[in-house]
Amino acid sequence: MKKILKIIGIVVLIFIAILIAIPFVLESKIDTIVQNYADENLDADLSFDDISLSLISSFPKAEVSVENLKITNRAPFEGETLATAKSLSFEMGMMQLLNTAEDPLEINEIIADELLLVIKTNKTGTTNYDIVKESDTTTTTPEETESSGGFSFDIEHYELNNSAFTYIDDTSNLKFYLTEINHYGTGLFSGNTSQLDTNTEANVTFAMDSTEYFSNNSIKLDALIDLDLDQQKYTFKENKAYINALPLEFDGFIQLVEAGQNIDITFKNPGATFKDFLAVIPKAYTKDIENVSTTGNFTVNGIVKGLVSEETIPTLDIRLNSNNASFKYPDLPKSVKNIAIDASVKNTTGNVDDTYVNIDKLNFQVDEDIFKSEASIKNLTQNMLISAKLDGVLNLANITKAYPVELDSELSGILKGNVSTSFDMNALETNAYQRIKNVGSVSISDFIFSSEDMANPVQINEASLAFKPGTVSLNRFDALTGQSDFSATGTINNLLGFLLSDKKLEGNFNLNSNTFAISDFMSESEDVVLNETTTDTPTTTTGGETLKIPDFLDCTITANAKTVIYDNLNLKNVKGELLIKDQTATLKNMTTDLFNGQLGLSGNVSTKGTQPTFDMSLAMQNFDISQSFKDLDMLKALAPIAKVLQGKLNSTIDINGLLDSSLSPDLTTISGNAIAKILTDKVNTENSPLLSTLNSKLDFVNFDNIDLKDIVTNLNFENGNVSVKPFTINYKDIPIEISGSHSFSNTMNYDAVLQVPAKYLGSEVNRLIGQINDDEVNNLTVPITANIGGTFTSPNVKTDLTSGVSSLTQQLIEIEKQKLIGKGKDKVNDLLSGIIGGNTNTSTKTDSTTTKDNSNIKTTEDKVKEGVGNILGGLLSGKKNSDNKKAADSTKS
Repeated sequence: MKKILKIIGIVVLIFIAILIAIPFVLESKIDTIVQNYADENLDADLSFDDISLSLISSFPKAEVSVENLKITNRAPFEGETLATAKSLSFEMGMMQLLNTAEDPLEINEIIADELLLVIKTNKTGTTNYDIVKESDTTTTTPEETESSGGFSFDIEHYELNNSAFTYIDDTSNLKFYLTEINHYGTGLFSGNTSQLDTNTEANVTFAMDSTEYFSNNSIKLDALIDLDLDQQKYTFKENKAYINALPLEFDGFIQLVEAGQNIDITFKNPGATFKDFLAVIPKAYTKDIENVSTTGNFTVNGIVKGLVSEETIPTLDIRLNSNNASFKYPDLPKSVKNIAIDASVKNTTGNVDDTYVNIDKLNFQVDEDIFKSEASIKNLTQNMLISAKLDGVLNLANITKAYPVELDSELSGILKGNVSTSFDMNALETNAYQRIKNVGSVSISDFIFSSEDMANPVQINEASLAFKPGTVSLNRFDALTGQSDFSATGTINNLLGFLLSDKKLEGNFNLNSNTFAISDFMSESEDVVLNETTTDTPTTTTGGETLKIPDFLDCTITANAKTVIYDNLNLKNVKGELLIKDQTATLKNMTTDLFNGQLGLSGNVSTKGTQPTFDMSLAMQNFDISQSFKDLDMLKALAPIAKVLQGKLNSTIDINGLLDSSLSPDLTTISGNAIAKILTDKVNTENSPLLSTLNSKLDFVNFDNIDLKDIVTNLNFENGNVSVKPFTINYKDIPIEISGSHSFSNTMNYDAVLQVPAKYLGSEVNRLIGQINDDEVNNLTVPITANIGGTFTSPNVKTDLTSGVSSLTQQLIEIEKQKLIGKGKDKVNDLLSGIIGGNTNTSTKTDSTTTKDNSNIKTTEDKVKEGVGNILGGLLSGKKNSDNKKAADSTKS
């Protein structure tokens, strides 16, 4: 006996030793099988930290464990993780370890811990899970298939512990998340028929577009499933599911067939309350419902039956009902009661396009206000067809008193409506107004509306809409916002498109206002500038905000306003047409009273870009010069000196450039041209350092008495500089030609050329002219040029007065000499033509053949030279015109 026990002990020890040794021999084989399988079949990168084999803990079966498994996508999802698992364990029969590399491994149990799976579809429709390589086109025999190696499954048990699943579809802007998944299934899969007992718990989040329909909702499912593997039929028995607190029971089967799957499932909720229904509504709409008190019931039941294939879906008959229900939030003063719901989802043909939703009744009451509605939605997957009817009265202030809605401002106002509508979604997208059938009316009173696209809330005192097929008539609209009041009538072309999709609000309106402030209708957005460290990276600044024309407007407004406030200007009697589209306002035939005159405008303002732009044509008639050049920065920059003028101005200006954050012109960016006609006869030199300086430099001109009647000037401006084309003004019988340029920083570069009659140049000049006694000499003028630099507030004026007078004196001396020596009339005329022609700076040549020695000539020359000194002394000593007049009079005497 001892010998037998000893032999048995030795055998057991040998067997244990074999079990311990086998893993070290076979682990490399398993590793090779797994890696070869991935390389040959997957278009993705597979990695893992370790593969271990255990025979003792799982005896009499073998257990293979993979640690930190990771599958990484290749292009076009290169570098993104498809799946990870902290651990994966596979259990199989021990004899499977003795198979050759060509024989498949039969797996009996799979357990996954912290499995994370991410499924994606990008905007082009490409999926990240399509990682299986295409098989060779050559046909393989069954024998080849059987001996191809790899894995086969004969599962008795499987588990998913603390796992997660993510599905993201960019083509439909859909996101689906399952988190905290704990699921297991137990059963025998090897026989022809068996049962699978499953248990599932998870949290589900489902969002489409920007709406979350499920937000971390808890789901549970206990299902007993009959498996008919020969027929590939799976029958549900004794099944119960929960979506939050809403219980659902279901039975039926799913069978795999060649064309797809046959489904025959019925479901219902056993005795659910209305609170259970609220728990299913997205959390974003229900808020915290734990302490909400409810009455009434809610039932849902349905049948899903038919073939799921590429061409068909099962027929559907799903119904939702609730009667005499109510709910009240504990922290709110009012309740919603008399809730009635009768809705269904149906498909009787199996064609997905024939699925439709009927809401035969959706009624509720808040306080004393009753609201009723019904709707029908058909052709869900194609051009959706919608018909609906709304009828009721609603005090908007009661909404926030009965339901926890988060609003930027408190709602108020009474909404009354009785509207029927019928349309297809394609009609909204293509503006096919003839297919939009609206009948009825809606009115609202004492309503306050606020939006990110508006600078201030809009208080609508009264508004009424009449719905007709194709159009909506705005019969009355009386509102206030900021300091503005306005009333309007008109038509709206696409109200439903604006409310139900991303279409612009299109229409034509007649607008009347007593006071209309432009800034009240502008939205504010943060300034965007280029990052200092790069040339193309936009960065949002924190310092300022820019007014924006609302993006949702696409309309034409015929305006008539008594006062329009724009920046610091009050425009009176504004009339014209305003077209608003794509954040651009186009003005047509706009007229207004301004600065005791009239202004006409046409052009556009756009706030679509980073910085607003404008391109305008302005026509000014009878503008008060002093007032307009005081209040308009643009005019002050174009002609700073004009502020000293008193009178009227006619002008046309074509101008374009950038606007600043308050929609005022940025003077450093504007360019264009202007023509101005000045209607004035008064100048106030005391307010102008420039004219005061010119008065002191040019003794014979008093700029207070300058003649500016009907002066026409042409200006061009660009890059912060204004160029003035030559124009002429008059002081008595002195024409003054002015030309040059200045910058918007007031730096000047001007020339003023004065054609000065010689009689203004002192008594000695007048005496010499009298002695010459020639009519043409009596009309002699001298060009004097004033070079004007510096700034308008600190001018720098230089003249050639000294050289001009000196040249004139030399000419007069020569004329007197020629007369005294009897050179003759022709020689004198030649000299006179040189002076009258303006060549006063050219020395006059004498005839070398005439050399008479006459004592009278020398006497005359001495007298002339003496007279020149007197003239220059008088001009440069600062004596005014009265002194010159006395000198002239003494000469005549």
